[in-house]
Amino acid sequence: MNFFEAKKHILNRLKNDLPLYLSYHGYHHTLDVYEMTIEIAKEEGVKQGEDLTLLKTAALFHDSGFLNVYKGHETEGCTIARESLPLFDYTEDQIEIVCGMIRATQIPQNPQNLLEQILADADLDYLGRDDFYPISNSLFRELQSIDAIQDENTWNKLQVSFISAHKYFTQTNIKRRTAQKEKRLSELRKLIK
Repeated sequence: MNFFEAKKHILNRLKNDLPLYLSYHGYHHTLDVYEMTIEIAKEEGVKQGEDLTLLKTAALFHDSGFLNVYKGHETEGCTIARESLPLFDYTEDQIEIVCGMIRATQIPQNPQNLLEQILADADLDYLGRDDFYPISNSLFRELQSIDAIQDENTWNKLQVSFISAHKYFTQTNIKRRTAQKEKRLSELRKLIK
């Protein structure tokens, strides 16, 4: 596997070709998920080797489907991974593992193993972080731009529903993010009119 060339390839595509209306699912989100993936992986004992390389690859490709579609971007991300990764000496088996992790970020999340759990948690890590509101607002703007949400009250109701149903999977994020996520949920409930 030539991870560094694969990383350069996909980050270049994301930086240059993602639609501008993606105020949440932009280049910055991929970098955030990538950093959180490495952080959670380390805490979960995935510190080196092929598993970590595949995990980092999946983090970089997890929203690449937005290059072509909005709805069904996870499936499209797997297509992009299948087209791109052989160029960087990834095997079919390795690509399938990457695709499993990409699919694990689809809502509702249903990760089947530790690597998938790590990426799923990294993707929604912000739900239990201090920067929740600016990130949440960027998603609100994005959804407004595609006419998927009308007003702030509807958005707050949607967030309450989403966060109420969400759970972290790794022991790392259960411990470090759940309390803050519950606090955000309580704050959002008070905002609903």
